[in-house]
Amino acid sequence: MAQDHPADHWEFAVEAGYLAKVKNNSPHDYRIAPTQVVWRTPAAYKLWESEDGTKLVVRNRTAVVLESIVRGPEDVYFAFAGSPSFELWHKNQKTALFYEIGGGIGLINVKKVEGAQGQARTFNWFTQLGVRHKITPTLSIMGAGYFTHHSNQGATNPNPGIDVLGVNFGLIWQLGK
Repeated sequence: MAQDHPADHWEFAVEAGYLAKVKNNSPHDYRIAPTQVVWRTPAAYKLWESEDGTKLVVRNRTAVVLESIVRGPEDVYFAFAGSPSFELWHKNQKTALFYEIGGGIGLINVKKVEGAQGQARTFNWFTQLGVRHKITPTLSIMGAGYFTHHSNQGATNPNPGIDVLGVNFGLIWQLGK
């Protein structure tokens, strides 16, 4: 009989973080507080498994993103984003390293300020590298380094974009048993 593994379940998560400007593409010193509601599918692919039970899997991640722009001309960004989630699970099935990279599309509340985003439709690209740990049979905590880029992909000239880097923390609930 196959052993039940955390990566074999749907998950729901709430993630929040704090990000600061890292590139001089915009004259504004952006600070962003992202909040995300995240769904992860059961493992879509098992890329590798050792005899001791350590395994590398790929899951699908979908998120609804709400970013409060703490510093910058705009105030709020609402978006959808998707990505694969590469998870290297320890043999204890409680701890995993993960890497996610993806993107999506959203809307930012445009302000007519020099160096601001220039139009409401904005694409996003993100990546995060972190660790998660199971604290109960159905609840995990996570922490990650998180980078995101916003761009209107040249729809305005100039296209200042936003590049921010920081931390992201979350609670993950395993659905079903």
